[in-house]
Amino acid sequence: MDNTQPAPHKRRVHYKGKYPKRFEEKYKELNPKKYQDTIEHVIRKGNTPAGMHISIMVPEILDFLQIQPGQTGFDATLGYGGHTRAMLEKLHGQGHIYATDVDPEESSKTRERLKDLGFTEDILTIRLQNFCTVDEIASEAGGFDFLLADLGVSSMQIDNPKRGFSFKIDGPLDLRLNQEKGISAAKRLESISRDELAGMFYENSDEPYSDEIAKAIVDEIRKGNHIDTTTKLRQIIEATLSFLPETERKETVKKTCQRVFQALRIDVNNEFEVLYEFMEKLPNVLKPGGRAAILTFHSGEDKLVKKALKAGFKAGIYREYSKDVVRPSAQECAQNPRARSTKMRWAIKA
Repeated sequence: MDNTQPAPHKRRVHYKGKYPKRFEEKYKELNPKKYQDTIEHVIRKGNTPAGMHISIMVPEILDFLQIQPGQTGFDATLGYGGHTRAMLEKLHGQGHIYATDVDPEESSKTRERLKDLGFTEDILTIRLQNFCTVDEIASEAGGFDFLLADLGVSSMQIDNPKRGFSFKIDGPLDLRLNQEKGISAAKRLESISRDELAGMFYENSDEPYSDEIAKAIVDEIRKGNHIDTTTKLRQIIEATLSFLPETERKETVKKTCQRVFQALRIDVNNEFEVLYEFMEKLPNVLKPGGRAAILTFHSGEDKLVKKALKAGFKAGIYREYSKDVVRPSAQECAQNPRARSTKMRWAIKA
Protein backbone atom coordinates (compact mmCIF):
# COMPACT_ATOMS: atom_id res chain seq x y z
CA MET A 1 0.00 0.00 0.00
CA ASP A 2 1.37 3.41 -1.00
CA ASN A 3 1.23 5.80 1.99
CA THR A 4 2.94 8.71 0.23
CA GLN A 5 0.90 11.86 0.38
CA PRO A 6 0.44 13.96 -2.75
CA ALA A 7 2.33 17.25 -2.69
CA PRO A 8 0.07 20.05 -1.50
CA HIS A 9 -1.11 22.35 -4.26
CA LYS A 10 0.83 25.61 -4.12
CA ARG A 11 -1.29 28.56 -5.09
CA ARG A 12 0.21 31.38 -7.06
CA VAL A 13 0.96 34.41 -4.87
CA HIS A 14 -1.48 37.20 -5.61
CA TYR A 15 -0.44 40.79 -5.28
CA LYS A 16 -2.33 43.48 -3.44
CA GLY A 17 -4.04 46.14 -5.49
CA LYS A 18 -4.64 46.28 -9.23
CA TYR A 19 -1.03 46.57 -10.35
CA PRO A 20 1.90 44.84 -8.60
CA LYS A 21 5.04 46.60 -7.37
CA ARG A 22 7.41 43.62 -7.12
CA PHE A 23 9.01 42.18 -10.26
CA GLU A 24 8.22 38.56 -9.32
CA GLU A 25 4.51 39.35 -8.95
CA LYS A 26 4.16 40.88 -12.38
CA TYR A 27 2.98 37.65 -13.96
CA LYS A 28 0.53 39.52 -16.22
CA GLU A 29 3.27 41.69 -17.68
CA LEU A 30 5.70 38.78 -17.84
CA ASN A 31 3.18 36.81 -19.93
CA PRO A 32 2.41 39.31 -22.71
CA LYS A 33 0.60 36.84 -24.99
CA LYS A 34 -1.98 36.10 -22.31
CA TYR A 35 -2.43 39.59 -20.88
CA GLN A 36 -2.17 41.92 -23.89
CA ASP A 37 -4.58 44.45 -22.33
CA THR A 38 -2.29 44.85 -19.30
CA ILE A 39 0.76 45.28 -21.55
CA GLU A 40 -0.98 47.97 -23.61
CA HIS A 41 -2.11 49.78 -20.46
CA VAL A 42 1.44 49.88 -19.06
CA ILE A 43 2.83 51.21 -22.36
CA ARG A 44 0.10 53.87 -22.63
CA LYS A 45 1.15 55.14 -19.19
CA GLY A 46 4.65 55.74 -20.57
CA ASN A 47 6.22 52.74 -18.81
CA THR A 48 8.02 49.65 -20.07
CA PRO A 49 6.27 46.37 -19.13
CA ALA A 50 8.28 43.98 -16.96
CA GLY A 51 10.40 41.56 -18.96
CA MET A 52 10.03 43.63 -22.13
CA HIS A 53 12.05 46.24 -23.97
CA ILE A 54 10.61 48.96 -26.20
CA SER A 55 12.97 49.54 -29.12
CA ILE A 56 14.14 53.12 -29.55
CA MET A 57 14.15 55.26 -32.74
CA VAL A 58 12.97 52.46 -35.05
CA PRO A 59 11.63 54.79 -37.82
CA GLU A 60 14.80 56.91 -37.81
CA ILE A 61 17.03 53.81 -37.96
CA LEU A 62 15.09 52.24 -40.84
CA ASP A 63 14.96 55.55 -42.69
CA PHE A 64 18.75 55.83 -42.56
CA LEU A 65 19.70 52.18 -43.20
CA GLN A 66 17.54 51.94 -46.36
CA ILE A 67 17.43 48.13 -46.14
CA GLN A 68 16.71 46.29 -49.39
CA PRO A 69 15.66 42.64 -49.92
CA GLY A 70 18.71 40.42 -50.50
CA GLN A 71 21.08 42.46 -48.35
CA THR A 72 23.17 41.22 -45.43
CA GLY A 73 23.02 43.01 -42.08
CA PHE A 74 24.39 42.91 -38.55
CA ASP A 75 22.64 43.71 -35.26
CA ALA A 76 25.39 44.15 -32.67
CA THR A 77 23.08 43.94 -29.66
CA LEU A 78 20.13 41.59 -30.14
CA GLY A 79 18.44 42.30 -26.79
CA TYR A 80 14.66 41.88 -26.93
CA GLY A 81 14.85 41.68 -30.74
CA GLY A 82 12.68 44.68 -31.60
CA HIS A 83 15.22 46.34 -33.88
CA THR A 84 16.17 42.96 -35.37
CA ARG A 85 12.54 42.20 -36.19
CA ALA A 86 12.02 45.61 -37.84
CA MET A 87 15.12 45.09 -40.01
CA LEU A 88 14.15 41.50 -40.87
CA GLU A 89 10.74 42.68 -42.05
CA LYS A 90 12.46 45.03 -44.52
CA LEU A 91 14.24 42.05 -46.12
CA HIS A 92 10.91 40.44 -47.12
CA GLY A 93 12.37 36.96 -46.70
CA GLN A 94 15.41 37.64 -48.90
CA GLY A 95 18.85 38.23 -47.38
CA HIS A 96 20.27 37.57 -43.93
CA ILE A 97 20.87 39.22 -40.59
CA TYR A 98 23.57 38.21 -38.12
CA ALA A 99 23.01 39.23 -34.51
CA THR A 100 25.14 39.00 -31.35
CA ASP A 101 24.40 39.19 -27.63
CA VAL A 102 26.40 38.26 -24.54
CA ASP A 103 23.35 37.56 -22.35
CA PRO A 104 22.57 33.81 -22.58
CA GLU A 105 19.30 34.12 -20.67
CA GLU A 106 17.70 36.87 -22.75
CA SER A 107 19.12 35.86 -26.14
CA SER A 108 17.58 32.39 -25.92
CA LYS A 109 14.16 33.95 -25.17
CA THR A 110 14.55 36.34 -28.11
CA ARG A 111 15.60 33.51 -30.44
CA GLU A 112 12.36 31.66 -29.66
CA ARG A 113 10.28 34.85 -29.91
CA LEU A 114 11.63 35.64 -33.40
CA LYS A 115 11.36 32.00 -34.48
CA ASP A 116 7.66 32.04 -33.55
CA LEU A 117 7.28 35.03 -35.87
CA GLY A 118 8.76 33.03 -38.75
CA PHE A 119 12.33 34.36 -38.62
CA THR A 120 14.23 31.07 -38.66
CA GLU A 121 17.91 30.28 -39.18
CA ASP A 122 17.66 30.61 -42.96
CA ILE A 123 17.34 34.40 -42.54
CA LEU A 124 18.66 35.03 -39.01
CA THR A 125 21.85 33.83 -37.30
CA ILE A 126 22.22 34.58 -33.57
CA ARG A 127 25.61 34.24 -31.89
CA LEU A 128 26.24 34.28 -28.15
CA GLN A 129 29.37 36.43 -28.33
CA ASN A 130 30.50 40.01 -27.91
CA PHE A 131 29.87 42.42 -30.77
CA CYS A 132 33.56 43.33 -30.87
CA THR A 133 34.01 39.98 -32.69
CA VAL A 134 32.17 41.54 -35.65
CA ASP A 135 35.19 40.96 -37.92
CA GLU A 136 34.94 37.17 -37.46
CA ILE A 137 31.26 37.20 -38.43
CA ALA A 138 31.85 39.59 -41.33
CA SER A 139 34.48 37.28 -42.84
CA GLU A 140 31.90 34.48 -42.75
CA ALA A 141 29.08 36.69 -44.08
CA GLY A 142 31.12 38.46 -46.75
CA GLY A 143 30.66 41.91 -45.20
CA PHE A 144 27.57 43.89 -44.30
CA ASP A 145 25.30 46.21 -46.27
CA PHE A 146 23.82 47.62 -43.06
CA LEU A 147 24.72 47.53 -39.38
CA LEU A 148 23.10 48.64 -36.13
CA ALA A 149 24.68 48.92 -32.68
CA ASP A 150 22.28 49.86 -29.87
CA LEU A 151 24.64 50.38 -26.93
CA GLY A 152 21.94 50.64 -24.26
CA VAL A 153 21.16 48.04 -21.60
CA SER A 154 17.84 46.32 -22.27
CA SER A 155 14.88 47.03 -20.01
CA MET A 156 14.53 43.30 -19.21
CA GLN A 157 17.97 43.42 -17.59
CA ILE A 158 17.32 46.68 -15.73
CA ASP A 159 13.97 45.50 -14.37
CA ASN A 160 15.11 42.07 -13.16
CA PRO A 161 16.32 42.46 -9.53
CA LYS A 162 18.51 39.35 -9.87
CA ARG A 163 20.74 41.25 -12.32
CA GLY A 164 21.51 44.18 -9.99
CA PHE A 165 21.26 46.92 -12.62
CA SER A 166 18.81 49.13 -10.74
CA PHE A 167 19.25 50.92 -7.40
CA LYS A 168 15.46 51.14 -7.07
CA ILE A 169 14.95 47.47 -6.24
CA ASP A 170 16.94 45.25 -3.89
CA GLY A 171 19.08 42.55 -5.45
CA PRO A 172 22.64 41.26 -5.68
CA LEU A 173 25.12 43.90 -6.82
CA ASP A 174 26.09 42.07 -10.01
CA LEU A 175 25.73 44.30 -13.11
CA ARG A 176 27.26 41.76 -15.53
CA LEU A 177 25.61 41.41 -18.93
CA ASN A 178 26.69 37.76 -18.86
CA GLN A 179 26.57 36.41 -15.32
CA GLU A 180 28.56 33.34 -16.36
CA LYS A 181 31.72 35.37 -17.07
CA GLY A 182 33.92 37.87 -15.27
CA ILE A 183 33.38 39.16 -11.74
CA SER A 184 30.39 40.96 -10.25
CA ALA A 185 30.40 44.61 -9.24
CA ALA A 186 30.37 43.50 -5.59
CA LYS A 187 33.59 41.52 -6.11
CA ARG A 188 35.12 44.42 -8.01
CA LEU A 189 34.56 46.75 -5.06
CA GLU A 190 36.36 44.32 -2.73
CA SER A 191 39.72 44.81 -4.42
CA ILE A 192 39.77 48.31 -5.91
CA SER A 193 41.72 51.25 -4.45
CA ARG A 194 40.08 54.51 -3.48
CA ASP A 195 41.84 56.50 -6.21
CA GLU A 196 41.01 53.95 -8.89
CA LEU A 197 37.36 53.85 -7.81
CA ALA A 198 37.07 57.66 -7.80
CA GLY A 199 38.65 57.73 -11.25
CA MET A 200 36.18 55.10 -12.48
CA PHE A 201 33.18 57.13 -11.26
CA TYR A 202 34.50 60.31 -12.85
CA GLU A 203 35.67 58.86 -16.18
CA ASN A 204 32.72 56.51 -16.75
CA SER A 205 29.90 58.79 -15.67
CA ASP A 206 31.20 62.32 -14.81
CA GLU A 207 30.16 61.86 -11.16
CA PRO A 208 30.81 65.19 -9.31
CA TYR A 209 30.98 63.46 -5.89
CA SER A 210 33.30 60.68 -7.08
CA ASP A 211 35.96 61.27 -4.37
CA GLU A 212 33.47 61.35 -1.49
CA ILE A 213 31.60 58.23 -2.61
CA ALA A 214 34.80 56.29 -3.36
CA LYS A 215 36.10 57.08 0.15
CA ALA A 216 32.83 55.98 1.78
CA ILE A 217 32.79 52.68 -0.15
CA VAL A 218 36.44 51.83 0.58
CA ASP A 219 36.03 52.77 4.27
CA GLU A 220 33.02 50.46 4.55
CA ILE A 221 34.88 47.54 3.00
CA ARG A 222 37.91 48.13 5.25
CA LYS A 223 35.58 47.70 8.23
CA GLY A 224 34.90 44.18 6.97
CA ASN A 225 31.45 44.97 5.57
CA HIS A 226 30.47 43.59 2.15
CA ILE A 227 28.65 45.86 -0.28
CA ASP A 228 26.95 42.98 -2.05
CA THR A 229 23.44 44.30 -2.70
CA THR A 230 22.01 47.22 -4.64
CA THR A 231 20.36 48.53 -1.46
CA LYS A 232 23.64 48.62 0.49
CA LEU A 233 25.32 50.66 -2.23
CA ARG A 234 22.37 53.04 -2.46
CA GLN A 235 22.39 53.52 1.33
CA ILE A 236 26.10 54.41 1.28
CA ILE A 237 25.43 57.01 -1.42
CA GLU A 238 22.50 58.42 0.59
CA ALA A 239 24.61 58.65 3.75
CA THR A 240 27.53 60.23 1.89
CA LEU A 241 25.31 62.97 0.44
CA SER A 242 23.41 63.62 3.67
CA PHE A 243 25.23 66.98 4.02
CA LEU A 244 23.26 68.39 1.07
CA PRO A 245 20.30 70.72 1.71
CA GLU A 246 17.07 68.75 2.00
CA THR A 247 15.51 70.61 -0.95
CA GLU A 248 18.07 69.20 -3.42
CA ARG A 249 19.15 65.99 -1.67
CA LYS A 250 16.54 63.57 -3.07
CA GLU A 251 17.13 64.47 -6.73
CA THR A 252 20.94 64.57 -6.33
CA VAL A 253 20.97 61.14 -4.63
CA LYS A 254 18.86 59.72 -7.47
CA LYS A 255 21.15 61.08 -10.20
CA THR A 256 24.30 60.06 -8.30
CA CYS A 257 22.95 56.51 -7.90
CA GLN A 258 22.27 56.38 -11.65
CA ARG A 259 25.83 57.54 -12.42
CA VAL A 260 27.54 55.25 -9.89
CA PHE A 261 25.64 52.17 -11.08
CA GLN A 262 26.36 53.12 -14.69
CA ALA A 263 30.09 53.55 -13.97
CA LEU A 264 30.26 50.13 -12.30
CA ARG A 265 28.35 48.47 -15.14
CA ILE A 266 30.70 49.96 -17.73
CA ASP A 267 33.69 48.76 -15.72
CA VAL A 268 32.65 45.15 -15.02
CA ASN A 269 31.61 44.64 -18.66
CA ASN A 270 34.66 46.43 -20.15
CA GLU A 271 32.23 48.45 -22.25
CA PHE A 272 34.61 51.19 -23.39
CA GLU A 273 37.29 48.67 -24.39
CA VAL A 274 34.72 46.63 -26.32
CA LEU A 275 33.31 49.72 -28.06
CA TYR A 276 36.78 51.01 -28.97
CA GLU A 277 37.65 47.64 -30.55
CA PHE A 278 34.32 47.57 -32.41
CA MET A 279 34.79 51.08 -33.83
CA GLU A 280 38.29 50.17 -35.02
CA LYS A 281 36.91 47.13 -36.87
CA LEU A 282 33.79 48.84 -38.22
CA PRO A 283 35.24 50.19 -41.51
CA ASN A 284 36.53 46.77 -42.54
CA VAL A 285 33.24 44.92 -41.98
CA LEU A 286 31.08 47.23 -44.12
CA LYS A 287 30.71 46.70 -47.86
CA PRO A 288 31.29 49.73 -50.12
CA GLY A 289 28.28 52.00 -49.56
CA GLY A 290 27.42 50.07 -46.39
CA ARG A 291 25.52 51.98 -43.71
CA ALA A 292 26.12 51.89 -39.95
CA ALA A 293 23.89 53.39 -37.24
CA ILE A 294 24.98 53.56 -33.60
CA LEU A 295 22.81 54.48 -30.62
CA THR A 296 24.64 55.86 -27.58
CA PHE A 297 23.25 56.65 -24.13
CA HIS A 298 25.90 58.64 -22.28
CA SER A 299 28.62 61.16 -23.06
CA GLY A 300 31.56 58.74 -22.82
CA GLU A 301 30.14 56.42 -25.48
CA ASP A 302 29.06 59.29 -27.69
CA LYS A 303 32.49 60.99 -27.63
CA LEU A 304 34.21 57.72 -28.55
CA VAL A 305 31.83 57.03 -31.46
CA LYS A 306 31.95 60.63 -32.72
CA LYS A 307 35.76 60.69 -32.68
CA ALA A 308 36.06 57.37 -34.55
CA LEU A 309 33.55 58.33 -37.26
CA LYS A 310 35.12 61.75 -37.76
CA ALA A 311 38.61 60.18 -38.09
CA GLY A 312 37.25 57.65 -40.59
CA PHE A 313 35.67 60.40 -42.66
CA LYS A 314 38.90 62.44 -42.70
CA ALA A 315 40.82 59.32 -43.78
CA GLY A 316 38.41 58.80 -46.68
CA ILE A 317 36.99 55.57 -45.23
CA TYR A 318 33.49 56.99 -44.86
CA ARG A 319 31.73 58.87 -47.64
CA GLU A 320 29.50 60.66 -45.12
CA TYR A 321 29.05 60.72 -41.38
CA SER A 322 26.74 62.44 -38.90
CA LYS A 323 28.24 65.74 -37.82
CA ASP A 324 25.20 66.26 -35.61
CA VAL A 325 23.37 63.63 -33.57
CA VAL A 326 19.88 62.43 -34.41
CA ARG A 327 17.58 62.47 -31.37
CA PRO A 328 14.30 60.64 -30.70
CA SER A 329 11.13 62.67 -31.20
CA ALA A 330 9.43 64.44 -28.30
CA GLN A 331 6.48 62.10 -28.80
CA GLU A 332 8.67 59.00 -28.43
CA CYS A 333 10.34 60.39 -25.29
CA ALA A 334 6.92 61.03 -23.78
CA GLN A 335 5.78 57.48 -24.54
CA ASN A 336 9.09 55.86 -23.57
CA PRO A 337 11.09 57.88 -20.97
CA ARG A 338 14.09 55.55 -21.42
CA ALA A 339 14.57 57.05 -24.91
CA ARG A 340 15.40 60.53 -23.60
CA SER A 341 19.17 60.14 -23.37
CA THR A 342 19.51 58.44 -26.78
CA LYS A 343 21.76 59.84 -29.50
CA MET A 344 22.10 58.27 -32.93
CA ARG A 345 25.24 58.68 -35.01
CA TRP A 346 25.76 57.19 -38.45
CA ALA A 347 28.28 56.70 -41.25
CA ILE A 348 28.27 55.49 -44.88
CA LYS A 349 31.27 53.55 -46.19
CA ALA A 350 33.02 55.11 -49.19
